[in-house]
Amino acid sequence: MKIFLLGLLLLLALGGVGACVHSAIYTSNVEEKYPPVGEFVEVNGAKVHVITAGETGPPVLMIHGASANAREYTFTLAPRLEENFRVLMADRPGHGYSTRPEDDEELGVQAAQMAGVLRAFAPGEKAVVVGHSYGGAVALRLALDFPDMVSGVVLLAPVTHDWGGGGEAWYNKVAGPPIIGPVFSQLVPLVGPSMVKSGVDGVFDPREAPEDYYAEAAIGLLFRPPNFRANADQMNALRGELAAQQSRYPELDMPVVLYSGAKDTVIDPKLHAGKIKTQVTDFDLVKLPDTGHMPHHAHGGDVADTIRRLADGADQSS
Repeated sequence: MKIFLLGLLLLLALGGVGACVHSAIYTSNVEEKYPPVGEFVEVNGAKVHVITAGETGPPVLMIHGASANAREYTFTLAPRLEENFRVLMADRPGHGYSTRPEDDEELGVQAAQMAGVLRAFAPGEKAVVVGHSYGGAVALRLALDFPDMVSGVVLLAPVTHDWGGGGEAWYNKVAGPPIIGPVFSQLVPLVGPSMVKSGVDGVFDPREAPEDYYAEAAIGLLFRPPNFRANADQMNALRGELAAQQSRYPELDMPVVLYSGAKDTVIDPKLHAGKIKTQVTDFDLVKLPDTGHMPHHAHGGDVADTIRRLADGADQSS
């Protein structure tokens, strides 16, 4: 029995070493394939990676959702706006090439990092802030905590309220705890990339995902163990963060436009859009009957027009 147990422990140890070696090789390869393409700014002791597009015009800050990075916008909204706007696309803490400040699972900390981006790239100016999914919650917190920096908010299939439980991904629960989480995260590069196709299709459902989406959005960066754990920590804390934030939405005094896909299978659009529309005075709900969780892909032209309208309105009121 002792020999069997020793053998089992040895196999587990060798497997763990193998997983660590594989994850290190995967990280090196994926970072070589998708290197940082933006600039770095230090905010609250952490680095934020910011991809920019456009050289003149009002600033627009775009905040990506969970399991993503700033490249989400480089081939969707940025090309539609870069001629007349300065587009700032920031990796959230722990995603892409941004590092993690302390307590980065808190929406207030995430918003403070985005405020630092605006201070660095558009000091003294107000920006239209765009947020997709989890990024919508951060965009709202930025507008709440730093209203002098925000002229308007565009929400794309956002999560805005505590949804009451259920629907949390099992792999985030496993990746979060301090002991098992790091071990599990080392295994993610072994299986994550091959399983992501069905997940991507589900996010775009009922429309098809763009054929080159995985590469264009550099989704492979997610499966680096530290990135995967950061995403898990933030998702595991999200319900509690929203529960504390959602009562503050009546404080918002800038225009808020929300694009909501009726076929969204990632979040419940009726819950999130339905609740926040009763809390914000200057609110416009754009219902998309045949769209899922990625309205900026299916309706990029309309979203860009909304950003222009909010920026024009801010200029006229200033």
